[in-house]
Amino acid sequence: MKKLELLAPAGNFLKMETAFAYGADAVYLGIPDFSLRVRINDFDLAGVAKAVKYAHTREKKVYVTVNIFAHNNHLKKLPVYLKKLKSFKVDALIVSDPGIIALIKKVWPRAEIHLSTQANCTNLEAVKFWQKQGLKRIILGREVTLKEIKEIHRAVPKIELEYFVHGAMCMAYSGRCFLSKLLTNRSGNLGDCAQPCRWEYDVMLKTGGHDEELELVEEKHGTYLLNSRDLCLVKYLKELAEAGITSFKIEGRAKSVYYQATVCGIYRRVLNSILKKTPVAKLKSELEYLYQELLTKLVHRGYTTGFLLGGRGEQNINNSHEKSAWEFCGQVVATRDRNRLYFRVHNTLKAGDEIEIIRPNYDIIKMCPDELWDAKSGRVIKEAHGGGGSQVCALEIPKTVGLIPALTVIRRKIKL
Repeated sequence: MKKLELLAPAGNFLKMETAFAYGADAVYLGIPDFSLRVRINDFDLAGVAKAVKYAHTREKKVYVTVNIFAHNNHLKKLPVYLKKLKSFKVDALIVSDPGIIALIKKVWPRAEIHLSTQANCTNLEAVKFWQKQGLKRIILGREVTLKEIKEIHRAVPKIELEYFVHGAMCMAYSGRCFLSKLLTNRSGNLGDCAQPCRWEYDVMLKTGGHDEELELVEEKHGTYLLNSRDLCLVKYLKELAEAGITSFKIEGRAKSVYYQATVCGIYRRVLNSILKKTPVAKLKSELEYLYQELLTKLVHRGYTTGFLLGGRGEQNINNSHEKSAWEFCGQVVATRDRNRLYFRVHNTLKAGDEIEIIRPNYDIIKMCPDELWDAKSGRVIKEAHGGGGSQVCALEIPKTVGLIPALTVIRRKIKL
């Protein structure tokens, strides 16, 4: 079996560092001007250059998204941007617009181009077409089934296939939604979606004369009619690998480092088990355990297998999201002495709280620390508070616990 790449989102530098620490082979990122993430996106040109350098020193890769539905005004600034990316030696460009692909070929003829899922490539003839245009990888539309993936791989075996395996789903076909532009004048296809599909709506019957029509009306006490469940394919990675997928993509550039660590850690662990040819019974048991971890330890909208198995996707009409009894409370800074673990606080943590320290490969250490120390003063404290992650605290770890590297995340159990 070929190398199985875990591809993670990077909304900022820390999220990228965390993704790599938890087993991602590559990340995708972009600057607001040309990416489908205008908000909650900290990268600029200098940040991209820094990210590529960081990744390459660790033998990791950086793919840059240039996947907006471009207008003429975007094209004017694009050649300078592409020349910068070339000088940074980014590993690939993720593109959906044929005009941008043509421009890339002029400015950077040898650039590796991956077709964005926004291009909604869902059949083998389309894959053949893009292969003839010189593209190396196709990020298949989420609507493609497992059966279709097999057919595409058999027909076009030399092209790389990438597929989304975890994260938020858009209720529109391949993300081609126009609701945000219509309702808020913020275009989702230019990276500025206001996510109106996550709002509550009532269905109103309008009557007038002989005509009747249904109308969606935003309502604070309505129903989440358009709220898609999140994708979770952790149980089907082996089937996807056997079908021809070599890059497994996680959605979530706007999500936290805790989400990044949890999802990357779990998916990396499964991919490693597949590559090691773990016996079926043992793998099945591990998958069930890890699925339950994703189900209970993260905030999500309920999970679905989407279209992979021939379904149509599913909506969660009852609520905006499913709550979790666990909360992200810190990220490790360093182990400065033998027994104290230093971490940056992100949410309240009290002495005596039940916590889990999540090491890479999703290796969990369970604890209830009796005492906490403030790193600055060295004094014992009863509780620590996030306040933007500025406070650094310490807790004592047993001598029997091995290395806990920097960037490791910590969560605590809370009352719902």
